[in-house]
Amino acid sequence: MTGQRRADPRPALSRARLLEAATALLRSGGPWAVTVDAVTRAANVARATLYRHFPSGNDLLAAAFQSLIPPAPMPLAEGSLRDRLVGLLQAQAELIAEAPGMLTAMSWLALGPDLEQVPEARHTHVADSAAITTLRERIAQQYAAPFDAIFDSPEAAELGDIDRPRAIALLIGPLVVGRLSTLPDFDYRECARAAVDGFLYVQRMQNARVSATGTESAGA
Repeated sequence: MTGQRRADPRPALSRARLLEAATALLRSGGPWAVTVDAVTRAANVARATLYRHFPSGNDLLAAAFQSLIPPAPMPLAEGSLRDRLVGLLQAQAELIAEAPGMLTAMSWLALGPDLEQVPEARHTHVADSAAITTLRERIAQQYAAPFDAIFDSPEAAELGDIDRPRAIALLIGPLVVGRLSTLPDFDYRECARAAVDGFLYVQRMQNARVSATGTESAGA
């Protein structure tokens, strides 16, 4: 009786060792520490094996970043629009303050695949690999999904049309600046409340102007 041939577990094990080594180096030394030589040495895996799993060192680094990005915090299911936004922003602030892997990944992506060179101009930009594209999409979804849950709710109708990328930048931006400033007494929770209050005020004023313009046009 001939049994079904079992898959060779060695490729999966070698890939797991490479990713574990890259993640450990990334966590301890940042993107600059994740070199092909350092990873293969730490994982005790040949360079040829690394390239069978990852087309380039950048693809390996992108995969390592994926493992360090924590799950996105979701907003409260109930509460006022302000309370839900403040709660979400405070949860985001905790991630930014305590788990800066997301900011490191964003910086690496923004600077380009080679951190030792100036990023290429847009018209000469080389297409990203699948791994880097997946990382970009993961980060974008990480920020967008929780805010979409709030902006799609009936309570957000009072704000009118929302430019969502701009809104997320206005709300998250102050928290990111606070983290980059390295100020020891930076109050993330107060910053979150101030960012939400400022956003709601501007958005409501803008919607009121649009509504007033529409009313005047209809009455003309």
